[in-house]
Amino acid sequence: MTTNNNSTTNTTTAATWTGSGLTQSDLMTKDTVLVLDEADNVIGSASKKESHVFDATTNTQRGILHRAFSVFLFNERGELLLQQRAASKITFPNVWTNTCCSHPLHGLEPGEVDGPQDVQDGSVMGVKHAAVRKLWHELGIPAEQVPIEKFKFLTRLHYWAADTVTHGKESPWGEHEIDYVLFIQVEQSKLTINPHPDEVDAIKWVSKEQLIEEMKVGLWSPWFRLIVNKWVIPVWWNDLKMTLETDVHCDYENIHRFDPPEE
Repeated sequence: MTTNNNSTTNTTTAATWTGSGLTQSDLMTKDTVLVLDEADNVIGSASKKESHVFDATTNTQRGILHRAFSVFLFNERGELLLQQRAASKITFPNVWTNTCCSHPLHGLEPGEVDGPQDVQDGSVMGVKHAAVRKLWHELGIPAEQVPIEKFKFLTRLHYWAADTVTHGKESPWGEHEIDYVLFIQVEQSKLTINPHPDEVDAIKWVSKEQLIEEMKVGLWSPWFRLIVNKWVIPVWWNDLKMTLETDVHCDYENIHRFDPPEE
């Protein structure tokens, strides 16, 4: 890990990151995530691989705390787009999860590093730029179809979870993130979706009622289960218009802390 008070050290640049032709291993070593302290301040950088290694013999038994985002994309009928992570993914392969979940990176243009003021005013343009970039990379959704001004930042959660679901009890991989939750609603007929085969195995649109039933079985990402069970199903999905167009459900002050799932 590189400690970096001004957050400019990186091995990824706008000129080199396209995602095109890169394997999952390439992305794990080349992408440079934002290393955080417990208060969500950016304090350095690390490769995506380094930040996701869970090693009980070192001080990284929970990986390295870093910034992430989770996009929940809804159509005009209020259905949520889910993705099943590809079997070739190194962390949490085969699991179902929200539309897109990934990391803002150092050194990109437009910039993806937000500071405390960006969080306080709810703008978080860095995280939103990262979301647009990864929606294109993972799902083939062009940037112009997910305008940055349509994203609604709702809150942050801090969680960690070893990937025991797919790698077993001695899993060498896991997540340790402060995750920014973003909602967006787009008319489905105006949406182009062309999933990247190394990122996504399947997609589907679900209603709230369908999701409740489907989550009773199968593999689901830990961050998705936390967000859905805490906020999406009991509160945010009940009135998408209110959630998207007002600040009534926004919490920019608190970082909600969660213990890992039971497994």
